[in-house]
Formats: sequence, structure tokens, C-alpha cells
Amino acid sequence: MADINLGGNPVKTSGNLPQKNTKAPNFNLVKGDLSNATLADFEGSKVVLNIFPSVDTGTCAASVRKFNEEASKLENTKVLCISRDLPFAQARFCGAEGLENVISLSDFKDGSFGDSYGLTVITGPLAGLHSRAVVVINEEGNIIYTEQVADIKDEPNYESALAVL
Repeated sequence: MADINLGGNPVKTSGNLPQKNTKAPNFNLVKGDLSNATLADFEGSKVVLNIFPSVDTGTCAASVRKFNEEASKLENTKVLCISRDLPFAQARFCGAEGLENVISLSDFKDGSFGDSYGLTVITGPLAGLHSRAVVVINEEGNIIYTEQVADIKDEPNYESALAVL
């Protein structure tokens, strides 16, 4: 379990992020049109997993905006914004913000993504949601960067995540 904070108060996650230089665990997430998306759908591309509790919070929204801005500058790179929000809420947010360079995916059905990536919050007021984390996967499906953000209220280190690309 990872020991992280929410506004300075300790919370725990269901595990730890996968290790660098290992194969990324597969996932089955839901797109805005309610179809499924798996890691295999992005094979051959670099993939940034921007993971957060809910797009309806300020820090989560800021991370989606920042990665959207940066994604347009990256070659052969997909940015997946993943939360347990319903796909409709994700689409509403991205549509209202005019965000077209990120792909919103939902883990609302069973939370298996959060469990396999070790980032389901298990204590505190956000229990059941995802912690804030970034995972970068190369074209071969190997993890080349991870960041478990120490306090869920803080933004990730965008520069470090993008530098590995």
C-alpha cells in the first residue's frame, strides 16, 4: 500500500504503482461512447496515463487542461485521462473546456484499473476513487515513468513526466 495524503491527512491506496521497466498491466476502461478501451488499442504509441479522483475538482481539471496543452506538442503520444467519473461527466467537462488532445476513459464499472495499478484509495473520504498518479508507457508497452503524487490535492510533476517522452 502507498501512504499518501489528502490535504495533509494520511490515506492509503490498495497497492503500489507498477514498477518502471515492467510491462504495463492491461486495462479495460470505458470511452465516452460507452465502448471499451484496452491498452492494446494504443499499441505502437507512447501513452501518458493521467490518473485522478474526479474531473469535477480543481486540481484534476487543471491536470487535464495541462496535459491537453502539452499533448498537442508531442509526436506519437496519447494522453489518457482516467478517473471513476461517468463517461458523460468526462465528456461534458472536455466539451465545455474545448479539450481535444486528451482521451477521457472511465473506470466506473468495476474499478479493476485502480486495483491492477494499485491506486484505489481505501481509506479516507475519497475511498473507492483513484489517487492522483501519472504513468508513462513506451511504444512497446513498458512503463518508463511513474509518479504517485504524495498529496492528492497537489498537481503531478508535468515536466518530469513529459521529459521521458
